Amino acid sequence: MAMGFTLVFVTDPKEVRDADVSAIAALDEPTRRRLYDHVVRQPAPVGRDEAAAALGLARQTAAFHLDRLADESLLDVVYERRSGRTGPGAGRPAKLYRRSAKQIAVSLPDRRYELAGRLLAQAVEESAATGEAVEQVLHRKAEELGTHLGEAGGAVLSGVLERYGFEPHREEDAIVLGNCPFHALAREHTQTVCGMNLHLLRGVLHGLGERGYEACLSPGPGRCCVRLEPVT
Repeated sequence: MAMGFTLVFVTDPKEVRDADVSAIAALDEPTRRRLYDHVVRQPAPVGRDEAAAALGLARQTAAFHLDRLADESLLDVVYERRSGRTGPGAGRPAKLYRRSAKQIAVSLPDRRYELAGRLLAQAVEESAATGEAVEQVLHRKAEELGTHLGEAGGAVLSGVLERYGFEPHREEDAIVLGNCPFHALAREHTQTVCGMNLHLLRGVLHGLGERGYEACLSPGPGRCCVRLEPVT
């Protein structure tokens, strides 16, 4: 089941976040935002001419902003013949725009609620199928995923932790994690989520082959509940 996460984390999360920030920033331009809102409210893909007419814009202006929205993955581009005819003489397909299939979200500080949701859902489903306790399954799945992230993340522990939003910094010989990617969940479901996080980070250490640190529960205000302590 751990392989189910492979496709989710092939792309560097920092690159994904930077792209999402750029996409959200693109909507700050008023005309572009009006075009985006118009397109996503339509039941069918929208052409440049109809978008321009609906908003009282020059076609060239509408085309420029629609293409920018497509470049930022906020809209998908499709090509269709509106006449319904096919074959020679049917004319060129029209360039049309529709809501993107891509989900875009930006969270500051960095949060990873989808990751937690996937782990929790997997644990519940496998527990129901096998009878194994949900907590045991969750810990195992979290450690498997952490191992995969460590193996895929290169040889630098701090780089992997930064990439997934933990904001590591050193305090004497230990590594303190300044941000919890599961903050709201951890506040309401502390034992479950902190246990999941502990095993996730144990897996990261294992995947990296890092034997100099061990993940320990060490909750405190304003930081992650897990702390990486030097192995003595």
